[in-house]
Amino acid sequence: MAIVTLGGTPVETVGNLPSVGSQAPEFKLTGTDLSDKTSDDYSGNRLVLNIFPSIGTGTCAQSVRTFNQKAGQIENTKVLCISKDLPFAMASFCGAEGIENVESLTDYKTGKFGQDYGVTFKTGAFESLLSRCIVVVDSDGTILYTEQVSEIADEPNYDSALASLA
Repeated sequence: MAIVTLGGTPVETVGNLPSVGSQAPEFKLTGTDLSDKTSDDYSGNRLVLNIFPSIGTGTCAQSVRTFNQKAGQIENTKVLCISKDLPFAMASFCGAEGIENVESLTDYKTGKFGQDYGVTFKTGAFESLLSRCIVVVDSDGTILYTEQVSEIADEPNYDSALASLA
């Protein structure tokens, strides 16, 4: 398990992020149109998984905006913004903000993604939501980079994540 903080208070996740160099766990998530999206749907693409608690918080919303701006145009790369929000909330936010270069997905149905990636909060006020993490996956499914953000209110290191794609 990872221990991070929420406003300085320690909270635990159910596990640890997969190791750099390992194969990314397969996933099945829900798109904003309520369709199922699986890891197979992105086969052959590099992926930036922007994982966060809720689009309704300032830092989470900023991470979606930043990745939309910075990573949305990188060749052969899909940016997937993943939380446990309802698909309607994610679609509403992205529509209002003009977000077009990233794809929003949710783990609200089963929570399996959060369990498999070790990012579901086990304790604290955000229990059962996803912790703020970045996972970068190469086109063959190999994990190139991970970041478990140590303070939930902080933004991830966008530049380091994107540099792993170079």
